[in-house]
Amino acid sequence: MLYLSTRGHTDRKRFCEILLEGLAPDGGLYLPAHYPQIDAQKLAQWRGIWDTQGYAGLAFAVLSLYIDDIPAADLKALCDKTYTEQVFGSPQIVPLKPLQAPGAPTPELYLEALSNGPTLAFKDMAMQLLGNLFEYELSRRDEELNILGATSGDTGSAAEYAMRGKKGVRVFMTSPNGRMSPFQQAQMFSLLDENIHNIAIDGVFDDCQDIVKAVSNDLTFKRKYKIGTVNSINWARLLAQVVYYFAGYFQATKTNAEEVNFSVPSGNFGNVCAGHVARMMGLPIAKLVVATNENDVLDEFFRTGVYRVRGSADTHETSSPSMDISKASNFERFIFDLLGRDGSRVAHLFGAAIHEQGRFDLSSDPLFVQAAQRYGFVSGKSTHADRLATIRDVFARYGIMVDTHTADGVKVAREHQQTGVPMLVLETALPIKFASTLVEALGREPYRPAQFNGIEALPKRVQIMPADTALIKEYIAAHCD
Repeated sequence: MLYLSTRGHTDRKRFCEILLEGLAPDGGLYLPAHYPQIDAQKLAQWRGIWDTQGYAGLAFAVLSLYIDDIPAADLKALCDKTYTEQVFGSPQIVPLKPLQAPGAPTPELYLEALSNGPTLAFKDMAMQLLGNLFEYELSRRDEELNILGATSGDTGSAAEYAMRGKKGVRVFMTSPNGRMSPFQQAQMFSLLDENIHNIAIDGVFDDCQDIVKAVSNDLTFKRKYKIGTVNSINWARLLAQVVYYFAGYFQATKTNAEEVNFSVPSGNFGNVCAGHVARMMGLPIAKLVVATNENDVLDEFFRTGVYRVRGSADTHETSSPSMDISKASNFERFIFDLLGRDGSRVAHLFGAAIHEQGRFDLSSDPLFVQAAQRYGFVSGKSTHADRLATIRDVFARYGIMVDTHTADGVKVAREHQQTGVPMLVLETALPIKFASTLVEALGREPYRPAQFNGIEALPKRVQIMPADTALIKEYIAAHCD
């Protein structure tokens, strides 16, 4: 399998090259040259793998289609090492939780539990694999890697927990100063491992993301200091997320003739982009529901055809802070497919159009209607008041607490349900990560796993810095030399 850039660069690379590279040389994102097609026979085979070998076996089956430069036995061992009940707390790894009232014949919808990993967020599903892939490939090459990342809350802790103590890896994680929940901050800043560096940026998440992209686009610096990324701009992370769409489908259906819908809380478009890839492969997904919070750049696009980024002053600080994003990095991958893989046009839209006008408009392009008709995308928006109401309703009806982002997913899912088609909402985090809003909604603290008792009071190590790419480069260089 070869990989190409969404912006038309002529290079074609193999998986292990892009694993360590992140962005393409032209600033584009990598995608496979084609999506392997899963026909009815293959889907039936994979259902059998799910039934007999579980999540690790399914992960190996999916990843094998995209990774042909790691020996099969090694790749299988990496999947088996990553997806264990000991790490994820359940033999299914991503069990479905039905929201079903007593006496009701069928569930209203399902929550796909993705948040039972080490940091209690869905990012663990991919990041645990990524840590093992990095360590494996760096060992093969006898090299080191300096990971530069940006987080709005969950990517950072998931990456740091996956990479801490890993041989040959340093992590430099930027985050918006003061804009994560206290629990999220404590998870990251209390890690004192020598290879973990937390940098709190005076700004919003998009400032952090812009710094990561700027450093990645400085090819001289990137190559000198061996800069890689764990954000979902890294194809390997998005690929790992494709697996749980298949796992959710097999749990929610009895036969491969059935369709399902997925509702995905979305900020940076990475999580739902993995669903797009699964659907392009042939997974029977009817709708991919994009659920945003008040930062509704994605909902605006799917309603109007206009992609309009917001500035720092216009990015709302919300009670679902991991989605407080106005520039959705992974959205470029979908636009590449939507526009018939026209790299030059994508380069213009995400280059000149965004930089000069802060937006692009596809509303009059005949291809825009295909976003829903061909690719299944629909969308909706949730506010703080919606969030509180949904948290209260789900708890009152089903006795289940959901975090703020999952509540956004449930609220928007209810707007797009179809009779006879199961709706799966991707659970993005456990409620304890956003305890203050749960207390506001329900008047009680959510369950806290014992290993996180007192985490907010632990010693912390973090460097506060302005949103200045040059200063971040200096910091990285000083800690790598």
